[in-house]
Formats: sequence, C-alpha cells, structure tokens
Amino acid sequence: MKLQELEIFIVAPPAPGWGGRYWIFTKLTTACGITGYGECYASSVGPEAMEAVIKDVFTRHMQGENPENIELMFRRAYSSGFTQRPDLTVIGAFSGLEIACWDILGKARERPVWALLGGKMNERLRSYTYLYPLPHHDTETFWTSPEMAAETAAGMVAQGFTAVKFDPAGPYTLRGGHMPSMSDINRTVAFCKAIREAVGDKADLLVGTHGQFSTAGAIRLGKALEPYQPLWFEEPVPPDNVGAMAKVANACAIPVATGERLTTKSEFAPVLRAGAAAILQPALGRSGGIWETKKIAAMAEVYNVQMAPHLYAGPVEFAANIHFGASIPNLLMVETIQTGGAFHMALIKHSLTWENGYVLPPSAPGLGIGFDEDLARAHPYTGADLHLEMQEAPCNYSEENRFEGGAPAPKD
Repeated sequence: MKLQELEIFIVAPPAPGWGGRYWIFTKLTTACGITGYGECYASSVGPEAMEAVIKDVFTRHMQGENPENIELMFRRAYSSGFTQRPDLTVIGAFSGLEIACWDILGKARERPVWALLGGKMNERLRSYTYLYPLPHHDTETFWTSPEMAAETAAGMVAQGFTAVKFDPAGPYTLRGGHMPSMSDINRTVAFCKAIREAVGDKADLLVGTHGQFSTAGAIRLGKALEPYQPLWFEEPVPPDNVGAMAKVANACAIPVATGERLTTKSEFAPVLRAGAAAILQPALGRSGGIWETKKIAAMAEVYNVQMAPHLYAGPVEFAANIHFGASIPNLLMVETIQTGGAFHMALIKHSLTWENGYVLPPSAPGLGIGFDEDLARAHPYTGADLHLEMQEAPCNYSEENRFEGGAPAPKD
C-alpha cells in the first residue's frame, strides 16, 4: 500500500459562512485504489500558495510511502529544509495529509480511526458551540447584544448543549496585546450576566478572546468576569507569550484555555511546563495531525490538563476531532458549528451524528464520513482574503468597538 495521488479542494461555504471563508481539503489515493480525506487548518498564506505547499509536502515527503509510516513522514516534514522546529505552514499542510492517511488506514482495515488509536475511551463526546445569530436577529448588531446572545444561548441549551462560547470583548488586532476599553469590559460582563441568567446552571460559559490583550488588561477583564464562573478564558494574551499567559492563569480564578494557533508538541510543551493553561485546544488540521495531537494529549494528561479540540473549519477536521476525542482519557469537550452545521453536514453526506448535546463517534471504517466531491467543486473559493484575518486598526477607546464574529461569507 503506497500513497500515489493527491487532489485538493478549496471550498467556500455559502453565507453566513460559519467555519471561515474557505476550507482546504485533501484527498489521497493509494496505488491500490483506497482514498482518504483530510483537512488543513493553516491560514497564514493564501489558498493558492497553500495549495502549492501541500503539493510540495506530499511529493517531497509522502508520495510513494506506505501510509502506515506516519511517524517517519512527520519527521521528514518537521525536519524539512534543515529546520526541526514548528513551521505553521508546512505542518498545517502535513496535518491535512496525515488525517487523510488515517482515513485510508481505517478503510484498509475496515475499522474506525478511533479503534486504531487505542480504542474507544469515550462513548459520546460533550460538545459546545459558538453563539450565532438566530434567523430573526440582525447580524450586524448581534455581536454586541447581550440580549440576543442570551436568547441564542437559551435556545442552544434547549437543544441539549451544556456549554456555549462567545467573544464580545472587542477587536483582535495585528498590533498585539492591548488594554481593553472600559466599555469592552462592561460589555463582556453584560454578556456573562445575561447568558448566565438565561441558562442558569444548565450550561458552562466559555469566554473567547483571541490573544488581544496585554497581560494587565487580560487580568482586569478576567477579574471582572469571575463572579459568573466561566469554564474558561480563551487566549487572553497573544499565544506566543507563554510567560504572560501563565501570569494571567495565576492571577485569575477562571481556567485559561489556549492552543488553536499552536502547532506540534514543541509549542504545546512550554505551555504545560509553565502552568499557563488548564485546557488545551489544538486544531488537528494545524497541530500536526491526529498522531502528533495524541502525543500532545498524553503530555497534557501528565500535567492534569484537559483537551478541547478546536473547530473553526470544515467537517473533515471535525471528524478527525471526534476520533481523537473518542480515544483519549482527558477529553473535556469538542467544538461544533451549532449542531454540526448545515453545509458542513451536507458536504459529508450527513455521516456524523450530534445528539442531545453530544457527538457520537462513528462506527464506519476510516473517519466514518462520506465526502460529496460534486458539492465541494460547486463551491470554489474565488476571493482574496485569508480564512481568518485580524483587524489593523487599534482598539477604539472613544467609540464602541464593533466587529462581526468569525469570517462569514459575503451576504447574498
């Protein structure tokens, strides 16, 4: 069994575009005709440039290789160009290809991927979702409205969710950490108050930020939120500053979560050593793939740290998260796009099951998903923006910081 062919799909989800402006899927085919699908979550270069990187990583390190030799192929990619250090773009490309290898291996053995990772530790996986606008909400004002957020939260809890995430704390900018405005602090407090009143003790509150605060600013915000007992304070400071994140973790009673922008165990290990986070959130399409992220989970287990794999991408990374999560003992929960996402689920032919707040690990071989190639080809990405982008303008201290969540597609 040898890897022979690669095909790449760059897919733009239709409006409102939850999950990013585009998704990058890989399809690998072996010489004996077995196919596997993966997904890359790397967004530091445009999709055409990323496609070239994926092709280079495949032809240079993987083509002609047995898909079983994941460790060998990872070491080739990790060492490429005399590096042996985490390279977001190269490892992001490898991650999507590696996930496809696991899909192939499961299909070849007629077993789900979780069965190849040590078996099923978790029969079902607790899930959480961001709060997205309801059909009657104004999408421009939703992101700064505690009342709308609370209404959505109540609806999610009624469906079975036991945790919801929101991020009203102002802009994330390319300037690095800033001090939040008092209005941003007050707005975030208002969100926590309104959502807590709407859901009571039936759901955990997950406060998202995107590394936008200075250390002192993050502590100020965290202290203001403590009365509402959030389950986590996500990326309170830029993710490359482990020491600053540890200071926030030590100063606030809210558990710190981080990891969606980190890649490989080499970047997660310092977080654990410093006690900078209680929850790790690797994105499997960026962190090195399923096998590398299993190593990250094993390290976290030693430090009594839980895993909550990140998802702001497409459904193939979602499937990888589920198999990973099913196989580890220190899983907290997995992220979903609502109850799976309408376009997400259509793209994988509704082959994953969300039920009463939980995701059920599939029993079909490989990742256990179908993949609608015709639907993928019918939604090509034609824009120039990246999957996600940061604001260039600084925090506004005299007027409200307004922003629209995520990276929704242009409205029809």
